[in-house]
Amino acid sequence: MHKRHPHHMRLALATATAAALTGGLLTFATVTATAADSTAVPQADFNGDGIGDVATSAHGAYVSGHKQAGQIVALYGSATGVSSAKRSTISQNTSGVPGTAEAGDAFGAETAYADFNNDGYDDLAVASPGEKVGTDTNGGGLAILWGSSSGLTGKGITVADPAASTHDYWGKNLAAGDFDGDGRADLAVGSSTSTIYVYKGGFSTSGTSGGRTTIKPPIQSGTNDYPYGPLKLTAGDVNGDGRTDLIVDGFENETDYGWNTNYFVPGSASGLKVASAQKLKPGTVTGIGDINGDGYGDIVSGAGWDSTDDDGTPVPESADGGKVNITFGSASGPAGTTGITQNTGNVPGTSEKGDTFGWDLDLGDVNGDGFQDLVVSAPFEDISGVAETGLVTVLYGSASGVNVSSGAQSFAQSTAGVPGTDEKGDRFGIDAKLDDVTGDGKADLLVGSYENDANGSVTYLPSNGSVITTSGSRSLAPSASGLATTGYPQFGALFAD
Repeated sequence: MHKRHPHHMRLALATATAAALTGGLLTFATVTATAADSTAVPQADFNGDGIGDVATSAHGAYVSGHKQAGQIVALYGSATGVSSAKRSTISQNTSGVPGTAEAGDAFGAETAYADFNNDGYDDLAVASPGEKVGTDTNGGGLAILWGSSSGLTGKGITVADPAASTHDYWGKNLAAGDFDGDGRADLAVGSSTSTIYVYKGGFSTSGTSGGRTTIKPPIQSGTNDYPYGPLKLTAGDVNGDGRTDLIVDGFENETDYGWNTNYFVPGSASGLKVASAQKLKPGTVTGIGDINGDGYGDIVSGAGWDSTDDDGTPVPESADGGKVNITFGSASGPAGTTGITQNTGNVPGTSEKGDTFGWDLDLGDVNGDGFQDLVVSAPFEDISGVAETGLVTVLYGSASGVNVSSGAQSFAQSTAGVPGTDEKGDRFGIDAKLDDVTGDGKADLLVGSYENDANGSVTYLPSNGSVITTSGSRSLAPSASGLATTGYPQFGALFAD
């Protein structure tokens, strides 16, 4: 796979529905990851055992011979973390799952978790943005799979597209949160248009919700060939009022030359308020978490592209090798912003063109000190002459924000104790997740990669209570996780938000 400019690649793929946008043709060759959203719960618990679980996709997987039909794998936490032995592997051919596995469906290309039916088990919303609907090749489909004492079993419902004839890629963006503060999980759904559908909490087993509203942020709509609309939806409480806010990433207008814009849309007693939206720093991947422990969610956006485009055009709010912008939360919403690159303080590595530092990120409390810590990936990082082998960096939160002076960690497959070796194109860190999957209250690290020519893998690196460690680490392969390795399954390329 030859290296393309990471900015264009990221924006073309940020819909989490495609890998190549060439000549107006959208395909599902190698789907990129998106950052994990912050919802009302720190991690999913699909089986209700009190230990965090993780869902990851293999949206490029063959199912019953159908190319890129897609699957998801739920990895259930335990005292020793996650493994391929304790998991559920689900496709649209699994009994009870709405739909049928077909070529190009990309089942699992976007996911979001929450307890949507209020039964005490987290559920998983799963999109199939390439689903054919009538004569519409990429009409898209959306299902919710119910959690249970056995985890995700495949039982679920369809969330029908309310405007199937007017947009494509239904479900290409998802975010779960309590936007109106009524104690029930809501679901925001995007498509190729700028209209976002918000389903109020309380889904029934027949597929009805507690109601539906729409919002229309100031972003560009698109078409089947150019599916703009929201590029990413991220949920979290920025202003500390107990209602989830939404960050909407999209193209502001056609003169932007593709540079994205993020908008903060606050939650309220009546739901999301577009009239109060605020424009933020750009960045195609976003997470929300309280880094400085002040009770407000901080907005972290990754701008993994370089400071200039291929033709020398300056790129806004970026740096060579990529950049992460942190906008601190406050009672009035977004406040001051600070930027971090690999040249900041003692952050590991050096900013080099094409590193894509900020390609993916997530937040979680690794050491239990009450400050959210940050993992940032640079999957295109070259190490010791090995191209695009990838690197992830863990930065620790403090009362003054991210500590860039001391304590930072970096991990590659050449790091002692990390499974595997640095290989060309592995792109270790194509997605990354900080979740407590051992039940000890400390976030562990999971890293996705394009191991073995985009077959993919998930690497588990546990917290020892103080830092991320390689002791007890393991690599989960697609074949051991119930997936066919024909084609490019991309196992681990997208963790559920």
